[in-house]
Amino acid sequence: MFVFNLSSAFITFFAVVGPPKTMLSFARLAGTRSNRELRGLAALSTVISAVIGLVLGFGADELTTLFHISDQSLRLAGGAIFFVYAVALVFGVHLGSEGDDDDHLTNPLADGIRELLLPYIASPLAITAVLVASLNQNSWGWKAAVSGAYVAVVVFNYLCVALLAPVMRRTHRTSLEVLSRLLGLLLAAVGVELFLEGLYELGVPLPAGR
Repeated sequence: MFVFNLSSAFITFFAVVGPPKTMLSFARLAGTRSNRELRGLAALSTVISAVIGLVLGFGADELTTLFHISDQSLRLAGGAIFFVYAVALVFGVHLGSEGDDDDHLTNPLADGIRELLLPYIASPLAITAVLVASLNQNSWGWKAAVSGAYVAVVVFNYLCVALLAPVMRRTHRTSLEVLSRLLGLLLAAVGVELFLEGLYELGVPLPAGR
């Protein structure tokens, strides 16, 4: 049976909200903002994202109880979402990216936060990953480890943006796209494993090799 351990949780967080995905979003914003504005936007969005991850990591049990969601349902839904997203990623389609370039807010900071909301700050993939990982074990130590892994990924995102802000305008996006597609393959496998785990916990017989 697949075990969602700390290493697989970290890798999943890295794939759904790590630099290969978020750097594309920040590179898109870099063309209209100074280095200082880009770093400030990265810092604020990182803090908000980290707070959301901590709340979900420690409050996963209460949240699923409130909405009457079973662990098995969450694994089945999470596995399906991961797989669909990963397939799109492999083919270069970035689900949740802002598509309207003409509609901008007058406040550059608020406009940047809005553009980063789905791909980074409140990514549906990241939220699902945090909930699934947190519910895998029922202990505060495990929830702290999962929340810490998520915060580590978003802090690493900020460091990448802060250090690479001066060159992001000149950096070709092909290398980031290639890495995103490679991680998409990994995420697809994680999605399949999560879905099979949900089936296993529901009593569906699986091959002995699992």
